[in-house]
Amino acid sequence: MPALYLVATPIGNLEDITFRAIRILREEVDLIACEDTRQTSKLLQHYGIHKPLLSYHEHNEVARAKEIVTALQDDQSVALVSDAGMPLISDPGYRVVTAAIAQNFKVVPVPGPSAALSALAASGLATDRFRFIGFVPQKPAARRRVFEEIANESATVIAYESPHRVIEALADIAEILGERTMVLARELTKIHEEFLRGTAQSIREELERRGSVKGEITLVIARAENNITAVEDPSFQVERLEREGVGRMEAIKRIAKQMGLPKREVYRLVSEQGSSREDKAPDLVRRSDPESHG
Repeated sequence: MPALYLVATPIGNLEDITFRAIRILREEVDLIACEDTRQTSKLLQHYGIHKPLLSYHEHNEVARAKEIVTALQDDQSVALVSDAGMPLISDPGYRVVTAAIAQNFKVVPVPGPSAALSALAASGLATDRFRFIGFVPQKPAARRRVFEEIANESATVIAYESPHRVIEALADIAEILGERTMVLARELTKIHEEFLRGTAQSIREELERRGSVKGEITLVIARAENNITAVEDPSFQVERLEREGVGRMEAIKRIAKQMGLPKREVYRLVSEQGSSREDKAPDLVRRSDPESHG
């Protein structure tokens, strides 16, 4: 009976593939759907596997899902692979899996390498509970919202980040999560595999000294351990929305609903925070004014 196989592939070292995965790719399937045919071809050539390839990525996922289901209907088994790691984990594949299930075809996971789990296991951080949040958003406002959401997370958090944006991401983590312990894993299972451990600020300083950052990056962030953060303060949340262009009253309304507080209570807290800053301002002026020293 035809089946859709979800086959994990190496995240770096080509030897990190199971005997079962090689057997299925070589003997059990008629077609291999992959993100990048060039990347997958390198793996298949290394193991002497010769099968037809079909490109399957986020830009053609809808059309390709239909083609794969058609292949299954024609009694062909299909393997779905990503460029690295387990298919569907921060990669395309959801549509074809749901379509195959809807048509009552068997979906078979063939487990293997995972950058998220590899980084977690070697991080030295708690592994009893963890939360994988996928790729960090590209836009600064969305990225900050994600870090604010995990500020009080009781599980270790795992995320993927681009080397081109990791400096900015670490700056946001340092501001929002403070001195939280974390690990940056780079180039997992490859020749230049590296783990940087410390705080977001210390890791950021290390990367800045290097001048450039290269390679695939996984971030592992320690759980909150009951830390109190600025994110718990409604006034902080209101200010964040105001920076994004939301009017104050609308921001107060949203935060009150989000935090389950009366609007008047959030308004009071925001007003008190503003008054506190105004009270401090004259002191700062007096201390910096040369004439105040007589």
